[in-house]
Amino acid sequence: MLQTLMPSKRRLSHLDAKNRPRMVDVAGKRVTVRTAVAMAVVVLPPPLAKLLRGGEIRTPKGPIFQLAILAGIMGAKRTSELIPLCHPIALDDCKVEIEARLPGADGSVEVEVRCRARTAARTGVEMEALTGASVAALALYDMGKAVTHGIVIRDLRLLEKTGGKKDYRAT
Repeated sequence: MLQTLMPSKRRLSHLDAKNRPRMVDVAGKRVTVRTAVAMAVVVLPPPLAKLLRGGEIRTPKGPIFQLAILAGIMGAKRTSELIPLCHPIALDDCKVEIEARLPGADGSVEVEVRCRARTAARTGVEMEALTGASVAALALYDMGKAVTHGIVIRDLRLLEKTGGKKDYRAT
């Protein structure tokens, strides 16, 4: 049935010939340095944006950007536990950066969350970077919901990847 939904002859790598889920066999691939950068945007509505001072929001739970950075790194490290067919890989490096943009006309603030992951392995780190960015964004939501539930997380995407068969850069 899945084949009829897929017009191209190219198959999803995580499905076998009978369309059953499988982990991709990477044993024959070369170990190369692989990097990935992903981002998410968190929109802080005016009640939460008003608490932003000096590039940080401090709450009884702590400075929320700093806590979200830690959550993002922890999420990236645990990606294979969250995404069923991801290979467990050792990250050589993982950085999460959070930057608030200028307030919009309505008083809301967009916060850009970026996660950069690097490893030397047989498979890439796109999922680790995406997971790191999304977990950091979710941590911002969790810590900000005491003020407002109107927080929006959007635009989670891969910005670039290097290593492996081909590099990728979003346009």
